[in-house]
Amino acid sequence: MAGRVRVMRMSVEQPLWRALAGYRVLTLFYAVGLFATAYARFPHPWVAIAYYGVLFVWTLGTLPRVASAANCTKRFLAADLALAVGGILLTPLADAHTRIAHGGPTLPSIWTAGAVLAFALKGGWRWAAVASTAVAAANLVERGTPARDTVHNVMLVWVASIAIGYVVEVARASERTLARALEIEAATRERERLARDIHDSVLQVLAMVQRRGAVIGGEAAELGRLAGEQEVALRTLVSGGLNPVSRVCEDAADGAVVRIVDEPDPESADEPLDLRALLAPYAGSRVALAEPGAPVPLPAAA
Repeated sequence: MAGRVRVMRMSVEQPLWRALAGYRVLTLFYAVGLFATAYARFPHPWVAIAYYGVLFVWTLGTLPRVASAANCTKRFLAADLALAVGGILLTPLADAHTRIAHGGPTLPSIWTAGAVLAFALKGGWRWAAVASTAVAAANLVERGTPARDTVHNVMLVWVASIAIGYVVEVARASERTLARALEIEAATRERERLARDIHDSVLQVLAMVQRRGAVIGGEAAELGRLAGEQEVALRTLVSGGLNPVSRVCEDAADGAVVRIVDEPDPESADEPLDLRALLAPYAGSRVALAEPGAPVPLPAAA
């Protein structure tokens, strides 16, 4: 009976997308709350009300877009960033100049960081740098002068978004490395299972044909000799497939690489050896090596 095949879906960044969706909703209500507490100070509150209406519909309507990297398209990111930058630039039209000069919040407030973080999760630190630069330029235009608090907020968003984008890139590379390593491990287990099946059936039949051909003689002896050669070749192939290999993993920005390298392990001097690997070089057409399908551990001291 064939074993069940389990399909594993790994996504180390999926929790980040869920956190981003929650962040966008919470910061939406935070920005609206800031406006509500300072409503009387706005000379043109209808501008802010219109903007918050659009922001409310956009944030709740686009929650599926920030559910995963596949749903978060470039068009959505561009529109989302445009809405954030537009809200920053609309602040002087709604708020008083004195409040802006004294460090008053912009209309989107910290909701803007959600748009930048979406760039970071989707495209890594390079996309995050572009989005945070656009937000920084909009903040400087809205404030008029590079005040200390404005520069502080701009640098905070800049550094945080680039750092998160870099972490996402590393996580994706690690995820690909792990998936490749699991794939190699599964292939190795399947090869070992096939090796045991071959040993229990094909190799024993070839060995029997070789022995019977030598006893009968004549053309049967030639057939037995050929069967012996095929047995040795197949046994060597099976034994080579069972030899352990070391896996050297490399993480790169454009993908993860798993390289299979046959190399001795300097720290495994005290580990038991496989007797089959020691006897395999002596097998030939005249020397039959009968070995089990599983490793035969031999103490290293022996």
